[in-house]
Amino acid sequence: MFRFSQRGAIEYLEIEELSELDFLTHAFCTRRGGVSTGPYESLNLGFLAGDRAEDVRRNRILVEEAFGIPNGQLILMRQVHGDRIRVLDGDEPLPEGLPECDGLISDRPGVALAVKTADCVPLFFVDRARRIIGAAHAGWRGTARGIATAMVEILAGRFSSRREDLVAVIGPAIGPCCYQVDVPVFSAFSGRPGADRFLHPCKELGRWMADLALANRLQIREAGVPSENIFSAGLCTACRQDLFFSHRAGGGHAGRQINLLMLKRGG
Repeated sequence: MFRFSQRGAIEYLEIEELSELDFLTHAFCTRRGGVSTGPYESLNLGFLAGDRAEDVRRNRILVEEAFGIPNGQLILMRQVHGDRIRVLDGDEPLPEGLPECDGLISDRPGVALAVKTADCVPLFFVDRARRIIGAAHAGWRGTARGIATAMVEILAGRFSSRREDLVAVIGPAIGPCCYQVDVPVFSAFSGRPGADRFLHPCKELGRWMADLALANRLQIREAGVPSENIFSAGLCTACRQDLFFSHRAGGGHAGRQINLLMLKRGG
């Protein structure tokens, strides 16, 4: 069950199934609780969105303080709408700057994996038994390339995660009510199993309504994660601009909310 919570001024969405795990911190942050103004009001974490850099830096500090993230260990990605996944394990130094990828997996306590979104799908994966976590950014390109499937396969292959021990959570994203796509997007998905379930024709020729959250849910299930272990927030970022940034609803002028997942130290 999802619920809204607050730490300081920061409002965020959490899910009971992850909150019950005492070794984990997680949050699907809303746009509320930061210092940015205008179309970026207020908790914008996107440096490339057009916001003032000093405001984004202050917002990052607010997030780190609210969720107890050690200095320098909030790992953001240079998201490229692909399916590349970076694994942070062992004693390997943490990446300097922004790693160019759309997925992160880690077994290291105190390292917060973060996904920036403004319509795309944020995905969390947690191995409850082995205490491994993963976070991914799934836009239409990443979804079409199967980033959700790839996350599960790396957890199973590299970390020996049992699929029945995995919990997958799909955060707020643009919904099928608002996400109209064209022929290139349809073509990218048309050959995938279940495409008729998450792509529906519009009255307009050459247009479809797409359900990215459902497309990722189907991938995760096909990868072997039990249906009862997959949860979806069911909140549309375009419909709820009072809570979330939406690139499409904002006409391309929008900030980025942050979605974070971290193994606690000493957990």
